[in-house]
Amino acid sequence: QVQLVESGGSLVQAGESLRLSCAASGRTFSINTMGWYRQAPGKQRELVATISSDGSTNYADAVKGRFTISRDNAKNTVYLQMNSLKSEDTAVYYCNANQGRLYYWGKGTLVTVSS
Repeated sequence: QVQLVESGGSLVQAGESLRLSCAASGRTFSINTMGWYRQAPGKQRELVATISSDGSTNYADAVKGRFTISRDNAKNTVYLQMNSLKSEDTAVYYCNANQGRLYYWGKGTLVTVSS
């Protein structure tokens, strides 16, 4: 089992920055891709960004150029640097980790962007 704990969510003003962290614990060996997803009120959960074990990244079009995903494999932690935040970025942000055929989710951290 892998446990994921997100942190860093907060209330910020539009245009400000925020960094989210997700720490993995438990049987963390062979974790491949890690990523961030978000779910806004009344909407489905959507991909924000992913990063593979070799550092390859993928971003949703809505966040390209504003968000940066990174990971520290030694700390089993993935980060999401969010710049130029917009009101439409308001959502619960969830961390995800892939290990073989298994996928794990954190409980989420709330990001609220006021305009």
